[in-house]
Amino acid sequence: MFPESDLLPISALQHLLFCERQCALIHIEGLWAENRYTVEGRHLHEKAHDPSRDVRRDIRIARGLAIRSFRLGLSGIADVVEFHPDTSLSDSGDRRARDGPATHIAPSGLRPFPVEYKRGRPKSHDADRVQLCAQALCLEEMLNVAVTDGALFYGRTRRRKAVKIDEALRSLTDDTARRLHALIASGVTPRTARAPKCNKCSMLNLCLPDGTGPGRSASRYLQRSLAASASGPASEDDDQ
Repeated sequence: MFPESDLLPISALQHLLFCERQCALIHIEGLWAENRYTVEGRHLHEKAHDPSRDVRRDIRIARGLAIRSFRLGLSGIADVVEFHPDTSLSDSGDRRARDGPATHIAPSGLRPFPVEYKRGRPKSHDADRVQLCAQALCLEEMLNVAVTDGALFYGRTRRRKAVKIDEALRSLTDDTARRLHALIASGVTPRTARAPKCNKCSMLNLCLPDGTGPGRSASRYLQRSLAASASGPASEDDDQ
């Protein structure tokens, strides 16, 4: 169990799986930069937290819900948590989740269903699914009720993608949380290699992967950058 002072942001799991260097720049060095993608994502989260949005019959909706897990050492804000009717639940909670103390945050007979909002499209990697699973595990620990399902809502497609909170995803999320705590405890920002994903990263100009990757010389990168600046702006045909 982690003390409250050592809880790390759930969002850092997504940063870690996307890029360890990005994660370290944000959560070790305290750096941050915005671009179009981060601004669009922030606006989508703000809409998700708006309490004036839809209310569905038989489903209670909590928006911008503060959650935490002392077992994983994580805390954060869940965009949306829907509480769906479930006749298998009793006032004493779910039989699958009675190891922790009972609480009264979850309405009796309703099962939590977390929904995480993302600005783009479904991705080939597991970063979004791990972030959602971490929210589910936080809710389980807080509410003493098993969370078996959730969803990712993507702003580009305007559709939900169902996610099963199965054992494989739980194991991956546990492992990612351990890796995150190990990285932060080390205090070391890893080096990285330039990759196509760097082009959309808001941290690109702070990360400088062209000058900090394996086998790269920061001094030679600086010399090339100064020479390029002296020669004038790049044309539209130049490779960016």
